[in-house]
Amino acid sequence: MPPKRFPDRVDVALVRAEAEQLEPGAEADQSRRVAGRVMSRREHGKLTFLDLVDRSGRLQLFCQAGVVELPDLDLGDIVGAEGRPIKTRRGEPSLAVARLEVLARNRRPLPDTFHGVRDTELRYRQRYLDLLVNEETRADFLVRTRMVSAIRRYLDDEGFVEVETPILQPRYGGGFAEPFVTHYNALDQDYYLRIATELYLKRLIVGGLERVYELAKDFRNEGLSYKHNPEFTMVEWYEAYADYEDEMRRVEELLPRVAAAAGYEGEVDFTPPYRRIGLVDAIREATGVDVMAVREAGALAAAIKDAGVDIPTEGLTWPELVDDLFSKVVEPTLVQPTFVIDFPKEISPLAKDHRSKPGLVERFEAFAGGMEIANAFTELNDPDEQRARFEAQRRFAAEGHEEAMPFDEAFLQALEHGMPPTGGIGIGIDRLVMLMTGHGSIREVVLFPAMRD
Repeated sequence: MPPKRFPDRVDVALVRAEAEQLEPGAEADQSRRVAGRVMSRREHGKLTFLDLVDRSGRLQLFCQAGVVELPDLDLGDIVGAEGRPIKTRRGEPSLAVARLEVLARNRRPLPDTFHGVRDTELRYRQRYLDLLVNEETRADFLVRTRMVSAIRRYLDDEGFVEVETPILQPRYGGGFAEPFVTHYNALDQDYYLRIATELYLKRLIVGGLERVYELAKDFRNEGLSYKHNPEFTMVEWYEAYADYEDEMRRVEELLPRVAAAAGYEGEVDFTPPYRRIGLVDAIREATGVDVMAVREAGALAAAIKDAGVDIPTEGLTWPELVDDLFSKVVEPTLVQPTFVIDFPKEISPLAKDHRSKPGLVERFEAFAGGMEIANAFTELNDPDEQRARFEAQRRFAAEGHEEAMPFDEAFLQALEHGMPPTGGIGIGIDRLVMLMTGHGSIREVVLFPAMRD
């Protein structure tokens, strides 16, 4: 029977590093224990060479007949080995094995370990095989972990408190999206998987926690694409006595740290300061259309057509046309880090009116690599104005728009107790990892992406 544990093991990377320091043919004094999966086997006379792989890397096991008794092994078996680090006469860092035992058997044939798993469908559906035989996949997900750790470290050092808010919510809010609906049997009531953590985090600002963040899964019942997965990871943070200018500064402080943690060396330069441009100006520069001068949907659709911009316009509201015009024409051109600032009020129901520009709110979205990576506001903290914005969203929903934000009376009650001036932001972790690892699809950076049967 295989042992129940294999204590005192070290990473194979540590043994490999120790063996690298030796002269060819030399052996270390101290014994080491390693464990992992056997990924290749080579015979040479009385010598057997096994490649052992664990999370940290790959190491050659040097097995000599008469020194170690080899059990019957198949590729993919998980073994534990004990021996001394050596460097072979040919200069290969190895472990000279004195004892080897099987810890678990592999009962299915592995994919070609030389070429790896190349079938994209198989890689996504059976990610464990992808991780087993594709070292670059393991490396990408370790990069993701380092990035998340860097984000947490920055926020913790800046005095933010990490919190947890409900995933199941009686009202969803904090974005424009269709939710997933479920039924709470004990309450005999429909609930929703959250689309954002925003409204609950703002309640904590009202409660006096002042600086809060949550790294969380959100869920939006939308289509699949290269940059959309219905289940995705966001970090949102909110801080009292701040505005969207403060959040832009924080993004400029955070992203270089995250890029360093990822070892990023791509075309995007995360060195601040980042370019700033107004949303209205960005659309005008790209298309010649001034969306604030054409405030009715039909007239804006006609202006878009007259400008020769080829996007669908039929049946869309004015806010939808503005959003589509920006996302389809301007967004793909924003390769270097850019803050697009000052959005029309109609598409930003949770942001505060701009202090000097009528019809606009203090909101920015951050872009890099041709896609949005962050969305931030000077948060609306006037309960009367927020109530009016929710009413406008209620009328929007009555017109048949499923992504309208629902009326949230409980959130309004919290605001009526007084929320200090607040800056808040959400950053998409999956897209940020796409950018830092150079992948063109979100499925490459989500361990278990959504797939059709």
